[in-house]
Amino acid sequence: MSLAVIGAGLGRTGTYSLRLALEALGFGPCFHMEEVAKHMPVQLPLWNKALDGDPDWDAIYAGYNSAVDWPTARFYRELNAAYPDAKFILGVRDPRAWAESFHATIHKLTFRTDDPPEIFREWIAMVRRMILQNGIPADGGVDEMEAAFIAHNEAVKAAIPADRLLVTNVKDGWGPICSFLGVDPPEEPFPRTNNRNEFWDLIDSLR
Repeated sequence: MSLAVIGAGLGRTGTYSLRLALEALGFGPCFHMEEVAKHMPVQLPLWNKALDGDPDWDAIYAGYNSAVDWPTARFYRELNAAYPDAKFILGVRDPRAWAESFHATIHKLTFRTDDPPEIFREWIAMVRRMILQNGIPADGGVDEMEAAFIAHNEAVKAAIPADRLLVTNVKDGWGPICSFLGVDPPEEPFPRTNNRNEFWDLIDSLR
């Protein structure tokens, strides 16, 4: 199985909703950061190698038809080269709102937690490396986060051919995604999930 759809949007752009949407449309299973956290003994070494410049995409994405969220979004250039027929979805939202959400969730967990649970330490170390490689400063405030978010989105739009890239906000629902992927929208409502409270609930569930 080869990746057919790749999400280039950073975490906190509705990536969990996009994952559920892609699976509902028949593009699952969809790889998400949750898969890394659930399968750390296998996934962490693979992603650390990728961060070192030696990725094994076939091993990372074995059994998956799509991928969204970090760490995938960090590697949009490499994945564009590895999967030249894949379609890319860049999830976006208001940059300030993203920066505030990211600062209060992922950044807090990875850079402002003094003593993370032992089960998370190696995972958090990988996430820190990934975020830094994505151009997001460890000690920045909301202004710096906002600038990094804008820079990432512009870089994706510059790197991925326009005919293989959809830029969308998950609030736009099924229409843009279904049109881009050439499928009919399902009758079920577009999934809405993973607000800030749900983020922490998900982290607690992985302990």
